[in-house]
Amino acid sequence: MVSVFQALSIIDQNTEALSPMLLPLSEVNGCVLAEDVKAPINLPPFRQSAMDGYAFQHGAKGNLKLIGESKAGDFKEFEVSISDCLRIFTGARVPDQVDTVVMQEHVEKTSDGIRILKMPEKGTNVRLIGEQIKKDEVVLEKGTQINAAIVGFLAGLGISKVLVIRKPKISLIVTGNELQEPGTLLEPGSVYESNQYMLEAALQSENVELIHSEHVLDDKESTYQAIQKALEADLVMISGGISVGDYDFVKESLEKNGVEEKFYKVNQKPGKPLWYGKKDEKQVFALPGNPASSLTCFLIYVTAAIRKMNGTATIDINLKKGRMKGNYKNVFNKALFLQVKERGGELEVYPKQASSMLVSFTQSNAFLFVPDDVKEIRDGDEVMYIPFKL
Repeated sequence: MVSVFQALSIIDQNTEALSPMLLPLSEVNGCVLAEDVKAPINLPPFRQSAMDGYAFQHGAKGNLKLIGESKAGDFKEFEVSISDCLRIFTGARVPDQVDTVVMQEHVEKTSDGIRILKMPEKGTNVRLIGEQIKKDEVVLEKGTQINAAIVGFLAGLGISKVLVIRKPKISLIVTGNELQEPGTLLEPGSVYESNQYMLEAALQSENVELIHSEHVLDDKESTYQAIQKALEADLVMISGGISVGDYDFVKESLEKNGVEEKFYKVNQKPGKPLWYGKKDEKQVFALPGNPASSLTCFLIYVTAAIRKMNGTATIDINLKKGRMKGNYKNVFNKALFLQVKERGGELEVYPKQASSMLVSFTQSNAFLFVPDDVKEIRDGDEVMYIPFKL
């Protein structure tokens, strides 16, 4: 059995970012750049109006004659004298012979043009070539995680594909004869299957591709075959069947499939019977079957591995400091991940903490982390916590 930090260290040592892949912008949100991105053009690529108004040569006095207009998408030149102006719209090209744009709210229309009521400074409301980005400038560095704004920024530079760390392919197996589909009449001795739904939903918050998900009965051959198929993925998650009961076949089936054990059991509560191993570069996590234990291990360990495979982070549970509300005794000689409600750094432990109970997660937004050598926490004590969002 290993400690929490030993388990995280072992996963860290055995996890690397996946290989890069050139992908279209429609598929890269959430991915991490595998190389620096340089601007292929100036942005803006031409002098651009920042306002709806009128373009003119600064220094003009009196009334200005309107000789044309420039709207977004136009590209034409005008013979503009010091006494002329052009109607212009936001985003439109500012022709070469003019240098300033006056807002339409600051003019008065005349019979053949405008009178400027409030004279702007020279160059006002004109976006210069390369004002935002210069051509060949590094605009995004390797390791940047792409979001919606970055996708839009790349598109605005005319970039259609970028080299990113590819998304991990995930397989999910849930075991158990007692599991019954929601929406059916519950049979005696059965429970509704929740882990598959829960873990599939949790994976949606990660930058992954779920390629396989199935429920397997507690049968040795079925478990072996399911794992054999699941190993086509980069990371395999198995929920249940990892303990030492007569119908727990996961550990044996993993060994038979050539998966090397890196650790088995963590000195923590909930989630002690966590198994982690590898086959070549493929990651395998066998999670406990109890729902709260399974979700705890997913949030602490599996997501850490996924994010490192994605190239987004080293493996770290990012402990934050908070203040305890109430008292709690650790009588288990284990590290504890207690579901708590965190408000402004103050932590209140939810009363129902059993490994089988998901109700605690529905009322919580963080784990209170209690090290195994801490026996008691009192009201007002400084404590460590880990925020989570489901």
